[in-house]
Amino acid sequence: MAEPPRILLIVTGGIAAYKSLDLVRRLRERGARVRSILTRGGSEMVTPLSLAALSGEKVYQELFSLTDESEMGHIRLARDADVVVVAPATADFLARMATGLADDLATTVLLATTAPVLVAPAMNVQMWAHPATRRNVARLRSDGIRFVDPGSGDLACGEEGPGRMAEPIDIVGAIETVLAQPKPLHNVRALVTSGPTFEPIDPVRYFGNRSSGKQGHAIAAALARRGAEVTLVTGPSAQPPPPVATLTEVETAEEMLAACRQALPTDIAVCAAAVADWKVKAVRTQKLSRCDGPPPRYEMEENPDILAQLAQAAAGRPRLVVGFAAETGDVVDRARAKRERKQCDWIVANDVSGASDVFGGDANTVHLITPEAAETWPRLSKDEVADRLAERIADALAEPADAR
Repeated sequence: MAEPPRILLIVTGGIAAYKSLDLVRRLRERGARVRSILTRGGSEMVTPLSLAALSGEKVYQELFSLTDESEMGHIRLARDADVVVVAPATADFLARMATGLADDLATTVLLATTAPVLVAPAMNVQMWAHPATRRNVARLRSDGIRFVDPGSGDLACGEEGPGRMAEPIDIVGAIETVLAQPKPLHNVRALVTSGPTFEPIDPVRYFGNRSSGKQGHAIAAALARRGAEVTLVTGPSAQPPPPVATLTEVETAEEMLAACRQALPTDIAVCAAAVADWKVKAVRTQKLSRCDGPPPRYEMEENPDILAQLAQAAAGRPRLVVGFAAETGDVVDRARAKRERKQCDWIVANDVSGASDVFGGDANTVHLITPEAAETWPRLSKDEVADRLAERIADALAEPADAR
């Protein structure tokens, strides 16, 4: 079943804010999920309760809300939307958007989102015609912001002319047009591995690692948002699975390899899972106990190298194979050597030493290793790393194969 479209609605302080309630109702009738941000000016026109009642979702208002940030931070709120809609968009709010201000929740989210943004202006006719507003609108259009232009008629101030916010049904049509546009990874099949693997010792114990699956799950979600048909193969993880086409849960490296083979052919493979390098050669059938004698010694053998097998496949190799390198010490040099050894296209390397707080943490500092260069990205949230990597993947697939 297809996921419902996710709309983030920003309601600012124009008298036309009452129309936004009808907009929410119409979007909900069409099966959309609508979250709302209400600015301080907007709350003078409509109440959070009315928006929450119509949308069935919490209404967000303050940037520095400890409760909101713990439940859904502003970055996640910005990224967890297919379209961001500003209705009404006042002259003041358009000016703040055009200058890139980020002094409240609404403007901060607009700077952080990677989704298309659609605005429905509403203001006095002279304000709409003012050179400053026209300049701001022109800048926003050049930045890729989409507009549902205001209509003409009687205005709340008693004047007549262009400035009335477009009718909700017209805004719904514009949203549907945006949603219908092909996304950069439309018709692209992607395989993502995530989380750790658990290699059994006996019926109770296993060898594992501290990978949480946060980064791999975020990458799967970022690719899916860009239209890819994503198969996520994940080891044991407490992370809620993102909305992907296919979810396969495994435990061991052997199971992960089998699931990856079953998912082929794909256009992209992103191997973000922390796969155990070794496993116990002979798994005990009975639980070991200290009463059974001295501490056991285990004979180990290598696990399959999933990344290398995908990258070196003679037939059915994905067009782009991206590996991850969790390293300590000389991270970049180790990652370069790993990329050459595995014969993958890119390696995303990070430092997982004790002070890095990568395993289980919410942020990451990565190095993107390609045949041409090594890029060091600033410290970003794992969602931001995923979005940046997904954008690079989309750009790479748009290039001829010999240009990558």
